Amino acid sequence: MSLRLSTVILPVDRWHEGGRAKWQRAEQLGFHTAYTYDHLSWRTFRDGPWFGALPTLAAAATATERLRLGTLVTSPNFRHPVTLAKELISLDDISGGRFTLGIGAGGNGFDATALGQEAWTPRERADRFAEFVPLLDRLLTEGAVTQGGDFYSAVEARNIPGCVQRPRLPFAVAATGPRGLGLAARHGQAWVTTGDPRLFDEGTPQQSDEALRGQVAKLGAACEAIGRDVAELDKILLTAFTPDRSTMLDSVGAFVDFAGRQREIGFTEIVLHWPIPDSDFAADQDVFERIAAGALQELS
Repeated sequence: MSLRLSTVILPVDRWHEGGRAKWQRAEQLGFHTAYTYDHLSWRTFRDGPWFGALPTLAAAATATERLRLGTLVTSPNFRHPVTLAKELISLDDISGGRFTLGIGAGGNGFDATALGQEAWTPRERADRFAEFVPLLDRLLTEGAVTQGGDFYSAVEARNIPGCVQRPRLPFAVAATGPRGLGLAARHGQAWVTTGDPRLFDEGTPQQSDEALRGQVAKLGAACEAIGRDVAELDKILLTAFTPDRSTMLDSVGAFVDFAGRQREIGFTEIVLHWPIPDSDFAADQDVFERIAAGALQELS
């Protein structure tokens, strides 16, 4: 099974003061895709610079030629399918069909209340996600859409000429629960996970691998339930949230060991955070670039 290597570039740099250079360097290093987070602000970065995901990706599309681009991930927390669809079609056009939409149900972070609403319960997030994804799917594949819903509606919403990628740009659905995995099976071209959050502090790499293996199996069951071959979906692991996050980028050898285990589990894409000094994503830039340039070639 082939394995691809991608990166996440957090939108913390002014475009003309290092931002553009990172995206161009990601292309030079040969990453398959460069993603960014779609948040209004995020965790420890809340009181520092944080730019909008979709304008950043539009700029990255004009600064690169081959690199795929995407969100990891967009959520309903502050998005509506109708307006999001228009922006996604535009991004797909600007990038020449290089855009992937990572999409998830959202959480309880700063985005959850920034528009003045109460934070949604897990049940409400799941209900909204179950309505958001199918409507967005329709909006990106049909020229005009009218649909009423409990949370999201569209009235003669037009998206002409549609996506460059046909029938629409790919969805990478982030999910671990049964309803989310069902959406990934039905609407996704890829599935995304960060692992089991219960193992973040006290778990071992072995426990994490076992949990990931279980998630892949549940995705397979969700696909089987609707008659879809799970092999049709790419399986993406967003790293830095598993127990070996502090060691996997110590050396090329450490990463090769990690990547080999994930390939064995069934992952087809591993995503690394671009190093940010003095943060949870601090790493040696030279080692990171050597990993990007050649680590996967060392996998037997």
